[in-house]
Amino acid sequence: MADQTCSVSNLSALLSTGGSTNSTAAAQYICSQLQTAVLTTADITTAVDMTFLLFSTYLVFAMQLGFAMLCAGSVRAKNTLNIMLTNILDAAAGALFYYLFGFAFAFGSPSNGFIGHHFFALKSVPSPGFDYPYFLFQWAFAIAAAGITSGSIAERTQFVSYLIYSSFLTGFVYPIVSHWFWSADGWAAANRNPGDSLLFGSGVIDFAGSGVVHMVGGIAGLWAALIEGPRIGRFDHNGRSVPLRGHSATLIVLGSFMLWFGWYGFNPGSFITIAKSYGPIGSLVHGQWSAIGRTAVTTTIAGCTSALTTLFAKRFQTGHWNVIDVCNGLLGGFAAITAGCAVVERGAAVICGFVAAWVLIGFNLLAARFQYDDPLEAAQLHGGCGSWGVLFAGLFAKKDFVEEAYPGRPGRPYGLFMGGGGRLLAANVVQMLVITGWVSVTMGTLFYVLHRMGLLRISAEDELAGLDVTNHGGAAYVYCEEESAGGGSHGGFMMKATNSRVDPRLTPLSPNEI
Repeated sequence: MADQTCSVSNLSALLSTGGSTNSTAAAQYICSQLQTAVLTTADITTAVDMTFLLFSTYLVFAMQLGFAMLCAGSVRAKNTLNIMLTNILDAAAGALFYYLFGFAFAFGSPSNGFIGHHFFALKSVPSPGFDYPYFLFQWAFAIAAAGITSGSIAERTQFVSYLIYSSFLTGFVYPIVSHWFWSADGWAAANRNPGDSLLFGSGVIDFAGSGVVHMVGGIAGLWAALIEGPRIGRFDHNGRSVPLRGHSATLIVLGSFMLWFGWYGFNPGSFITIAKSYGPIGSLVHGQWSAIGRTAVTTTIAGCTSALTTLFAKRFQTGHWNVIDVCNGLLGGFAAITAGCAVVERGAAVICGFVAAWVLIGFNLLAARFQYDDPLEAAQLHGGCGSWGVLFAGLFAKKDFVEEAYPGRPGRPYGLFMGGGGRLLAANVVQMLVITGWVSVTMGTLFYVLHRMGLLRISAEDELAGLDVTNHGGAAYVYCEEESAGGGSHGGFMMKATNSRVDPRLTPLSPNEI
């Protein structure tokens, strides 16, 4: 390629041949204009990338609404206010603790391979490579992990426990995991700094967080639900499963669609930038913008395949077309594809979604067998399908896509089934084991301590009456008739707070409230 550097001497010589007496001044002017254009282009590129990242952040944050609606619909009406409040506080408490500590532990650079130690309370931000949009994007991921855990322990947990575990998870446990696998300083990251060795010559490919986000949230929820035990009435005296159905399939479907919408920021947005070319300048398809579109496509295909597989599998299993099972299958497919979404072909995404549906069904059967109670199937869905997603990336990652998503290391390993050997798969297996061990030691210990201190589970009386009335001063849905100002009366659904406390020993309970 010819030298494209703007040189005053070169331009001066060219202009001198034309007899110009001001060739040097003309050359200086031209070079200054070219330099200004280059700097302006760099600013525009940065602005485009930051706009893309902010838009992706807003999509990921919209998933909090999806979590809130999904959780609200999946619990009984008497616990609706409680679960919605916990979703709000996952975001609020998570923001404060991720701002103070979490972001520094995750991405504070330079650091060691285990934990970051810069940028506490965003000190020295913005700096090259770390601007405010990047912090917001990573915070939205952190609170997603906390939201997963809250679903596992719904309807039976003291409110103070939510605040404690959510702060600990978003401020310490999750950031450490994200540092290991996503920070350029992390010991197992696939995007480590140039010159640093990679785990098995590959590093872990978990592009958007099947392990980092979904396994962390799912395993934390698993330990919490195991330590708390099932809800009252969830299993009969013979150990048989008794469904405690959520009160609103409408909210479950709404939440599922909101999560689907947000996943288009979660997975494609993990590229961080969009204005990057992989081929010659002017190429229309060989650029990061195309890879981002492909990632959205693989995400869609995996989720939809899992939803349809679940639909027909549950039809043969139960004899019904169950919309709630389909929603969970859809989300299971999304959780599974999240690790390999950017590095696999479209056809592989079909395999990912198909297997994810059976993983979820299988883990649900095991949960019923061992009397494990998770109102939202969060541990099975996010922990189980997330684990499959980590393995899937190690099996089906394509060479070209890996080198595009993780440049600068030519010849690096890729998927086992794609001819790339087993080193990437081995690295991803290590990730699964490390995440399981780390979350079990930290979150499992925390939940056990809370249990021993009597701070984890509510009383049986409060659980039977419902958390909304006993802990939050009212109910989410109250049907009442009140006289209007003109003396008439009207009936309707309305929010109504009450100062009276319901004593479940004196109030008859219907079968649906048990």
